[in-house]
Amino acid sequence: MHSTDRQLAAEHTVSAPEPRVLHLGRGGTSVVIDLDAAPAPAIVHWGAALADSTPETLRSLAIAARAQRVSGGLDATPALTLLPTGAEGWFGTPGLEGHREGSGLSTRLTLADVQGGEHRASIALADAEAGLAVRVEVRIGMSGLFHQRITVRNTGGTPYTLQSAHPTFPLPWDATEVFDTTGHHLRERSPQRRTLGIGSHVRESRRGRTGADSAILLAAGRPGFGFERGRVHGIHVAWSGNHRVLAERTTTGDAFLAGGELLLPGEVVLAAGAAYSSPWVIGSWGDGMTELSARFHAEWRARPQHPRRARPVTLNTWEAVYFDHSLERLTALADAAASVGIERFVLDDGWFEGRRDDTAGLGDWTVDTDVWPDGLHPLVDHVRALGMEFGIWVEPEMVNPDSDLARRHPDWILRGRMSLPPSARQQQVLDLAHPEAYAHIAEHLHALLDEYPITYLKWDHNRDLVDAASGPAGSARVHEHTLAVYRLLDELKAAHPGLEIESCASGGARVDLGILDRTDRVWTSDSLDPLERLDNQKHTGIVVPPEMLGMHLTTPVVHSSGRTVSVGLSGAVALLGHFGIEWDLTTLDDAGRAEVAEWVALAKRLRPLIASGRVVHVDGVEPGIDVRGVVAADASSAVFTIVQTATSAAYPPGRIRMPGLEPARTYRLRVLTRDREDAGQSSLEWAETTTVLTGLQLAEVGVRPPVQRPQQAMVVELTAEN
Repeated sequence: MHSTDRQLAAEHTVSAPEPRVLHLGRGGTSVVIDLDAAPAPAIVHWGAALADSTPETLRSLAIAARAQRVSGGLDATPALTLLPTGAEGWFGTPGLEGHREGSGLSTRLTLADVQGGEHRASIALADAEAGLAVRVEVRIGMSGLFHQRITVRNTGGTPYTLQSAHPTFPLPWDATEVFDTTGHHLRERSPQRRTLGIGSHVRESRRGRTGADSAILLAAGRPGFGFERGRVHGIHVAWSGNHRVLAERTTTGDAFLAGGELLLPGEVVLAAGAAYSSPWVIGSWGDGMTELSARFHAEWRARPQHPRRARPVTLNTWEAVYFDHSLERLTALADAAASVGIERFVLDDGWFEGRRDDTAGLGDWTVDTDVWPDGLHPLVDHVRALGMEFGIWVEPEMVNPDSDLARRHPDWILRGRMSLPPSARQQQVLDLAHPEAYAHIAEHLHALLDEYPITYLKWDHNRDLVDAASGPAGSARVHEHTLAVYRLLDELKAAHPGLEIESCASGGARVDLGILDRTDRVWTSDSLDPLERLDNQKHTGIVVPPEMLGMHLTTPVVHSSGRTVSVGLSGAVALLGHFGIEWDLTTLDDAGRAEVAEWVALAKRLRPLIASGRVVHVDGVEPGIDVRGVVAADASSAVFTIVQTATSAAYPPGRIRMPGLEPARTYRLRVLTRDREDAGQSSLEWAETTTVLTGLQLAEVGVRPPVQRPQQAMVVELTAEN
């Protein structure tokens, strides 16, 4: 270095101001924010706790993250700020976009104020010239989840149209493999992976609901990351309407995740002084997806409204009777349900006015007196006399054109043209943002809950929103409709203490933490095929705790796929969630009912563990075998399922591991259930004798799985010796 260069470097070092740095920490997570990054604060670290950091090292960390000037670029390389914009020289996806009737496009936010404590902060940004004030709320939850929410206020004198507001979550530069989920009806949340190069990987839902094909988690990590190991970061948008998530790498050396509500044109227009608050976007990280997932589960379980009592074993009547409602048939089904230990009986679709099939009646939420001349009281009384709770199916957001409601109020149907949107399941969507439509539906639901001792609503949503506007040539309505649904759920719960609600949407098309903050479980999928459910439940459960995932024992011939399955397979796959039954139990003989009753009893015995333990998925198992389990929070016990999905390459197969237990403790293994062995096979020795292994041995060495035919399963319980 020439002497002149050394002098300039020294002068620069002396004159550079010390950056102000905000360090938030909780639950094993640290977030470090450089408050003096130009032109606005930037997150320089999100991930592992930086427990021994000092003010000096944090300031150095902030400086070390700042990029230098490069040839052919701007004189100051732009930073990945909390909400980067084009006016500051950011050429990637902007965090904030909007305009004033096509003008006033430029936004350059700068720091106005910071308030906060150890694990939360409120960062005020402003652009006086653009007439905008923005507040970014950041907080770290008790388990280490990183939450961000944006509030945009119009401080100008003319309306401001907001196009997007998506907070950024920085990624390590080596996070080059992307994971998300896709799917369709009967096959929601199927995983997919790809390499993240320079550019963006964008996932959007424009369905007006979360969507069967939505990315419940967008994650990026070191190549090859799995459930057990490999650093990975991911985000989830806690919102039940349109949304967008993206992963991006830039040519300036930044990598990040971002997400938020996907706003339709003109959907949010802020009058002078008005404000918009985005949904919470929630980030988690871990050494493997199991650790990432555990942060979601732990924080969700800590909420005051999280269901605390044992999850009632539920029978739903849909696949038992469909629309064939009669008091005689349903009371017989209730008798059969009580005989096997069912605790909640849910009457599905078909009970209300004009509803003999799926072509008519939606919107007319009064009991059909042709089918129920005495109302539902005889059935409800019979169910409750058997010691079971009574639940009922509703679809309050929908309407059939063939209904009294649609004929009286066609203006309450969401549409953007004179003609109706394409139909789905012969139904349209009510505009619950319309005050009179909202009041009508709320009145009928309150009346139903006031008349009958209903403790559970199966709340369905059987179609996507198409051309969802306030009427012909009207404004987009998904945002306001979603808020109205949230408001109605909150209102019903407040007025009817103890009421539980399930989020169902053609199965699992509305599964997100926005709806789950107001409901008590989700219907994971309309597919009850156990083999299809393995993938679905595994990846839904990355974000949703198992006790909130509806998992049901199915008929021997699965209605959705036609596959013939054993009770042993169906029971094992349904065991690690909120257990229930979807089956006409009146068709079973005494031996069949006894077998079902054994599974119900086992589910009841294990449900405290399921509702509090840590979910474990085992990597490295040979194709054709699925191993997963739940380990108690104190590692005193666990239950694992070993499911044979196809024939194994090895015969007999090699050992499988059971990780997640305390390495130094000793555990006794006990086989709880197992499909019968094939003729000619010898017994599996460890399953027939007293077998005691340490947690370390189980995690690193493992045991031989049984030789099973495809579609067979074994359930193993592990109990600490001391």
